[in-house]
Amino acid sequence: MSNRRIERVSELAKQQISEILQELNLADCGFVTVTSTEISPDLQDGRVYVSVIGSDEQKQRAIKALEHAHSRIQHELSRRIILKYTPRLKFLLDETEVHAQRIEHLLDELHIEPSDE
Repeated sequence: MSNRRIERVSELAKQQISEILQELNLADCGFVTVTSTEISPDLQDGRVYVSVIGSDEQKQRAIKALEHAHSRIQHELSRRIILKYTPRLKFLLDETEVHAQRIEHLLDELHIEPSDE
Protein backbone atom coordinates (compact mmCIF):
# COMPACT_ATOMS: atom_id res chain seq x y z
CA MET A 1 0.00 0.00 0.00
CA SER A 2 1.36 3.42 -0.88
CA ASN A 3 2.73 5.70 1.81
CA ARG A 4 0.51 8.49 0.54
CA ARG A 5 -2.63 6.42 1.11
CA ILE A 6 -1.54 5.46 4.60
CA GLU A 7 -0.88 9.14 5.38
CA ARG A 8 -4.35 10.05 4.13
CA VAL A 9 -5.97 7.28 6.18
CA SER A 10 -3.99 8.39 9.25
CA GLU A 11 -5.09 12.00 8.82
CA LEU A 12 -8.72 10.99 8.28
CA ALA A 13 -8.58 8.78 11.38
CA LYS A 14 -7.12 11.68 13.39
CA GLN A 15 -9.94 14.00 12.32
CA GLN A 16 -12.68 11.47 13.00
CA ILE A 17 -11.29 10.35 16.37
CA SER A 18 -11.02 14.01 17.40
CA GLU A 19 -14.70 14.48 16.61
CA ILE A 20 -15.63 11.28 18.45
CA LEU A 21 -13.70 12.40 21.55
CA GLN A 22 -15.60 15.69 21.56
CA GLU A 23 -18.80 13.68 21.90
CA LEU A 24 -17.47 11.75 24.90
CA ASN A 25 -17.74 13.16 28.41
CA LEU A 26 -14.07 13.65 29.30
CA ALA A 27 -14.64 16.75 31.44
CA ASP A 28 -12.78 15.37 34.46
CA CYS A 29 -9.74 14.49 32.35
CA GLY A 30 -8.36 17.90 31.44
CA PHE A 31 -8.31 19.14 27.87
CA VAL A 32 -7.74 16.14 25.57
CA THR A 33 -6.50 16.66 22.01
CA VAL A 34 -5.53 14.12 19.36
CA THR A 35 -2.07 15.21 18.18
CA SER A 36 -1.39 12.47 15.63
CA THR A 37 -2.24 8.98 14.49
CA GLU A 38 -0.07 6.28 12.97
CA ILE A 39 -1.80 3.56 10.99
CA SER A 40 0.14 0.42 10.08
CA PRO A 41 0.69 -0.33 6.36
CA ASP A 42 -1.74 -3.28 6.52
CA LEU A 43 -4.39 -1.02 8.19
CA GLN A 44 -4.72 -3.52 11.05
CA ASP A 45 -3.31 -1.40 13.89
CA GLY A 46 -3.34 2.26 14.79
CA ARG A 47 -1.68 4.37 17.43
CA VAL A 48 -3.49 7.46 18.57
CA TYR A 49 -1.34 10.04 20.34
CA VAL A 50 -3.21 12.37 22.65
CA SER A 51 -2.09 15.47 24.48
CA VAL A 52 -3.72 16.31 27.78
CA ILE A 53 -3.57 19.77 29.27
CA GLY A 54 -3.95 19.24 32.98
CA SER A 55 -2.34 17.61 35.97
CA ASP A 56 -0.54 14.27 35.87
CA GLU A 57 -3.58 12.75 37.57
CA GLN A 58 -5.84 14.11 34.82
CA LYS A 59 -3.49 12.70 32.16
CA GLN A 60 -3.69 9.23 33.68
CA ARG A 61 -7.46 9.57 34.08
CA ALA A 62 -7.76 10.57 30.41
CA ILE A 63 -5.81 7.52 29.19
CA LYS A 64 -7.92 5.23 31.40
CA ALA A 65 -11.13 6.86 30.13
CA LEU A 66 -10.00 6.39 26.52
CA GLU A 67 -9.13 2.75 27.16
CA HIS A 68 -12.51 2.26 28.83
CA ALA A 69 -14.32 3.84 25.85
CA HIS A 70 -12.11 1.98 23.36
CA SER A 71 -14.84 -0.27 21.92
CA ARG A 72 -17.25 2.66 21.52
CA ILE A 73 -14.58 4.76 19.76
CA GLN A 74 -13.57 1.78 17.59
CA HIS A 75 -17.18 1.11 16.58
CA GLU A 76 -17.90 4.76 15.78
CA LEU A 77 -14.71 5.00 13.72
CA SER A 78 -15.73 1.95 11.70
CA ARG A 79 -19.04 3.68 10.91
CA ARG A 80 -17.33 6.89 9.80
CA ILE A 81 -14.43 5.47 7.79
CA ILE A 82 -15.26 2.77 5.28
CA LEU A 83 -12.25 0.47 4.95
CA LYS A 84 -11.83 -3.26 4.55
CA TYR A 85 -10.34 -3.31 8.05
CA THR A 86 -10.79 -0.80 10.80
CA PRO A 87 -7.49 -0.38 12.62
CA ARG A 88 -7.33 -1.62 16.22
CA LEU A 89 -6.62 1.53 18.15
CA LYS A 90 -4.17 2.02 20.98
CA PHE A 91 -4.15 5.31 22.86
CA LEU A 92 -0.81 6.76 23.95
CA LEU A 93 0.06 9.93 25.80
CA ASP A 94 2.00 12.33 23.57
CA GLU A 95 5.01 13.47 25.61
CA THR A 96 6.45 15.75 22.90
CA GLU A 97 5.65 18.94 24.80
CA VAL A 98 7.21 17.63 28.02
CA HIS A 99 10.39 16.66 26.18
CA ALA A 100 10.54 20.03 24.43
CA GLN A 101 10.21 21.87 27.75
CA ARG A 102 12.97 19.76 29.29
CA ILE A 103 15.32 20.46 26.37
CA GLU A 104 14.51 24.16 26.56
CA HIS A 105 15.21 24.15 30.31
CA LEU A 106 18.55 22.39 29.78
CA LEU A 107 19.52 24.88 27.07
CA ASP A 108 18.61 27.77 29.39
CA GLU A 109 20.90 26.31 32.06
CA LEU A 110 23.74 26.17 29.55
CA HIS A 111 23.22 29.78 28.52
CA ILE A 112 26.27 31.71 29.64
CA GLU A 113 26.13 35.46 30.00
CA PRO A 114 28.81 37.25 27.95
CA SER A 115 31.53 38.76 30.10
CA ASP A 116 32.25 42.50 30.02
CA GLU A 117 35.73 42.83 28.58
